Amino acid sequence: MKGSAQFKKIIAAKLEEIASKDALFAENLKKKNKNIDDCITCILNTVKSSGVCGFSDDEIFGMAMHYYDEDEIKIGGKLNCKVVTNHSAELSEEEKKQAKQEAFEREVEAQRTKLHKKKSTSKPEVKPQQSLLF
Repeated sequence: MKGSAQFKKIIAAKLEEIASKDALFAENLKKKNKNIDDCITCILNTVKSSGVCGFSDDEIFGMAMHYYDEDEIKIGGKLNCKVVTNHSAELSEEEKKQAKQEAFEREVEAQRTKLHKKKSTSKPEVKPQQSLLF
């Protein structure tokens, strides 16, 4: 399973924040047999087995901490699903600039297509018809 990149980034950032404040958890976070990908897989399998569709941030972060705290925890198999987060993405200045450029290029292309479409759909010529007298 590949959780969305944003989900993975949020979990990793929160775990680093917790580790900076808690020396004991910082040691758990450094365990060689633990990694963020398995952590995400473990969280997703736990969520799936619960049958609940929505969780609070604290519940998910708690699951992540539990994964790192326990030495022998069942991770579960890889899942193919989509993870939706309610956190906004924070883009760097370079990413913002690139996104603006891509949006600009898409809009220019859309306008060009629109102009070419107008030229090609000209009105049909109206031919005067001769009326029949008899």
